[in-house]
Amino acid sequence: MSRQVRLPDGTLVPALGQGTWHMGERKAAARAEVAALRLGLDLGMTLIDTAEMYGEGGAEEVVGEAIAGRRDEVFLVSKVYPHNASAKGVPAACARSLKRLRTDRIDLYLLHWRGRFPLAETVAAFEALRAAGQIRFWGVSNLNVEDMEELTGVPGGGACAADQVLYHPGARGIEFDLLPWCRDRNLPVMAYSPLGQGGLLRSRALRSVAQRHGATPAQVAIAWGLRHPNVISIPKAVAPEHVRENAGAGAITLTAEDFAAIDAEFTPPTRRQGLAIL
Repeated sequence: MSRQVRLPDGTLVPALGQGTWHMGERKAAARAEVAALRLGLDLGMTLIDTAEMYGEGGAEEVVGEAIAGRRDEVFLVSKVYPHNASAKGVPAACARSLKRLRTDRIDLYLLHWRGRFPLAETVAAFEALRAAGQIRFWGVSNLNVEDMEELTGVPGGGACAADQVLYHPGARGIEFDLLPWCRDRNLPVMAYSPLGQGGLLRSRALRSVAQRHGATPAQVAIAWGLRHPNVISIPKAVAPEHVRENAGAGAITLTAEDFAAIDAEFTPPTRRQGLAIL
């Protein structure tokens, strides 16, 4: 069985899933995007991450088509815009997402980033959706340690199930504070853009490590993030060969020598840094 990550309540979810950022933006690409997600499901990447922001709902429609007839296989993640994160805005946005996704529930519903509405108001709205069975869990995205401390202090805030942030070898700031903070609380971190939007693939260290393992730099970058027991990686791919490549990353076990080579090119943080956001 592929590696899994445990949510705070004990629920197990795949450590390696599929992202959908930039999907649903062009109708001409929809068929290939749907096929890519279905192939990913076939290969065991049954966690799919999307958002109402992606393609202004277009990505959710692609996901809805991809999971049609296979909903029970999927751990489905979506996100609400900050400007919709109010007492009235959250249920309305969730209803629209459910319609586009062609489902009656979202497994994990995230606040995409902080906006003008108080966290307490958003949490109360999330908890109401959870009580109604429209979402199973809720979480956040792009929140740093101070934000997370504030979140856990509001009524119901302790029910947060994940924080989704940018994390890859070239963006390691969370290792200094946020990653240990979440690990100490058994809170999963979802790593978005684990390939650094493709720029990492030219890395000399990743290329040399990949050569040792008979793998690709992309697979090494994903495996690098998955070394943490509480990290979920959500690479995005449309080309079938890239979907298969991503799926294969879960089978790679990096060595101390590999990590040292990567550290030499991408220095681990020695002090606190601002949260990197794309």
